Order: sequence, then structure tokens, then C-alpha cells
Amino acid sequence: MIPPPPHKTALPHACPALFISAPASNQGKTTLTAGIARYHRNQGRRVRVFKAGPDFLDPMLLERASGHPVHTLDLWMTGEADCCQRLAQAASEADLILVEGVMGLYDGNPSSADLAEAFGIPVLMVIDATGMAQSFAAVAQGLASFRPTLPFHGVLANRVASPRHAAMLTELLPAQIPCLGLIPRASEVILPARHLGLVQADELVDLEAKLEAAAALIAATDLTELPPPVHFQAAPPTPLPQLLAGRRITIARDAAFNFIYPANLELLEGMGAELCFFSPLADTTLPSADAVYLPGGYPELHLETLAANQGMIDVLRAHVEAGKAIYAECGGLLYLLESLTDAQGHGVRMAGLLPGEARMQPRLAALGMQSVTLDGGELRGHTFHYSRLETSLQPVTQGRQASKGEAGEAVYRHGNILASYLHLYFPSNPEAAARLFLL
Repeated sequence: MIPPPPHKTALPHACPALFISAPASNQGKTTLTAGIARYHRNQGRRVRVFKAGPDFLDPMLLERASGHPVHTLDLWMTGEADCCQRLAQAASEADLILVEGVMGLYDGNPSSADLAEAFGIPVLMVIDATGMAQSFAAVAQGLASFRPTLPFHGVLANRVASPRHAAMLTELLPAQIPCLGLIPRASEVILPARHLGLVQADELVDLEAKLEAAAALIAATDLTELPPPVHFQAAPPTPLPQLLAGRRITIARDAAFNFIYPANLELLEGMGAELCFFSPLADTTLPSADAVYLPGGYPELHLETLAANQGMIDVLRAHVEAGKAIYAECGGLLYLLESLTDAQGHGVRMAGLLPGEARMQPRLAALGMQSVTLDGGELRGHTFHYSRLETSLQPVTQGRQASKGEAGEAVYRHGNILASYLHLYFPSNPEAAARLFLL
């Protein structure tokens, strides 16, 4: 008997890599990660940036800074194998890998610290020094020593008020925790935000100026030097089943609908689908397609334009009446309802393809990682929304919260439409993801 061939393992790739984290949110991680990426890109280096945890808005800005799509890394939602594969691929192509953390370094389960340690990526700690002096050293030392096995690269003081302030911040800093930069308060790099996070990159007319200003701040720090190389190794990728071969999927993508993981699009294409795009805001016709994908976004900011575009509503209705599938996530779900009311109490009629209405509210309605089982396959993702839904539809299933195992978001099926507040990460189960677009 001929023995089976040995399991092949891809050769490791070494690439300088840095994990940018902080003690909490709103410390300036995204701005400074973008600044590091843009600085090194300006030096002619190939930079690949990743975002830890579920997020659509930060990656848009980081993509503009680096010039390359930004993928998500999360030990639960995307899975360790997926993270490993993407990091190894980036290491084979890039001169520098940056990973922006989520929340504080040790927040969540799994946390940014768990992700950094899993792949041996040294951590740069960004600390907002506003209202702080010598205690800066205590915060830095506590974060660095809390988990001795965590690789630690240094600390960056952000929003420093003056040279005297800088001296107080570094006065008691231990020698084993290098301060790699003191970033002054700079209004020209402030990125505006709204209820779901940062304002979308395409809405910022001065974004390029902000990115160049952030790069100039980095140029005055020790972060002009590349961090140490990290070895990334992954098994050869498993060929994807061609479950969508010959299928054409048209995807909403404009200012109202663009919360899409790049990995989702890559997976659909990898399973044989042909992708095309349309704008519910501007278009009155749909590209000919077998299925429609309505992702999340900000429909509540474009109520009048969406409601006035009756031509688009008519072609979506015709698509459904032709027996073709629509898969809708969060903002896509809101668009398909009978009505949507914004936070100021202004309501308009929506597409009317799903019974029910939703109302925006000032407080967060749901947040967190969830999984859902559809047709026997588990998909992982997350939820993050400020609206409340009232509908006569009964859920076909419900998500399951990753943290507590409790019931999560409802999933609705209405004829050919499958809709939920969940944002799903398709590579977590390619076969189950393909079935979202098959009837």
C-alpha cells in the first residue's frame, strides 16, 4: 500500500509587525495607526493594516491611509486559522504589518492582548496623556506587566500639551518601557464621529490632509524605524467549494449601505459568484442578478432620498416577485421595512417589502458578538445598532450571544427575503454563507 502524502505546511514568512493598542477606547488608536501606515507608505514601503474586532468604519480610514483593503482579525468571530492565514499572506507581500486593537488592551474575551500574544506581535501602547503627569508611567508599567508573556514594544504618549508636560510624563517611566514618541495635541488630525463611530472616509473632504498631518506627527517619533520582524506561518488554504458558480449577486454599495467585510466579497467570488454593485440612493434599475445583498450602513441619514427613489423600490419588488433571493443585514433590513423613523422623530415610508417599522433611539439597542445557525450551518458575526424594530413576522431562528450563550438577534424569512440585524462574517462557514444567496 502506498502511504498517503505527508501534510504540507507553508513556509513561514517574516515581516516587521506592530499591534497598536490602548488602555481604553478614544485614546487615538485609529488616527495614529493611520499616521504610521501613511508615513511608511510615503517612504515607499508596502503596508498591510488589520483591524481587531468587528468594525467597518475604522477600516475605511485605514484603507485610505495604507492604500490596501483592511481585513478583520478576531479569535472568535473570524477564528484563529483565518487570522493566521491572512497574516501569513500579508507577511509574504508586505514590508510592514500593523494591527489596530479594539477597546482597551485587556478588554473583552478574547481581547486584543489575546490576539497579539497568539501571533507574537509586539504591542505599542497609545495613552492619552490629557490630565495626566507622572501617573502616565504607572499606567504604562501596569499595562506592560499585567501579562508577562505579552510581547511589549513601547508606549506612545498622545495629546501632549507642552514640553514641560512631556517631561513629567516620562520622568518616572521605567527603562524597560521605551517611550517611542510624544504626540502633541493637534486639531488638524481629529477625525469626526457620529452614533456608530467615526464618520465614513468618503464623507471627509479633508481626509488626505488629515492623513498627511498624522504622518508628519509620526515622522517626529521613533516609529519611523520598523518594528522587529514576526514570523507568520499558516497551512495552505483549503480550496473553496464552487457553490456559487454561475450565480450573479448584486450588492448595494453607496453612502447609505457600505458596511461590508472585504473578506465577504472575496469569499463569494472565491466560490464562483460574479459580483456587481448598485446604489439604492442613485440608481433606478438593478443589474441583472440571481440574488441581492443589502448590507448595513446609514439608511437613517438618507431617509428622504431612499424614500423618493421609487424606481429602485419597484425593481427590488420585481426581483422578489420573480422568485429571486434578497439577503439583508441591519441597515438593509431597515430599508426593506414599511417605515423608518430617525432620532428626531421624522419618519418616512421605506421599501415595504417586509412588514414592520423601526425607530432610531439615542441609546444603543444591541452590541456584541453572536452566532446563528441557518440550515444546519453556524455562521459568526456581530450586532451593533441604535434602532428598535416592531414587526408581525416570527423569527425563523435567533442568534446566540458569544459571551453568555443567551438568545440574540432574530432572523426573519419572508418569502424570498432573509433579513436580520446581524452582520455575518461569511468565511466563518463558507457553505452556510453560500446558502444565503441560494433559493
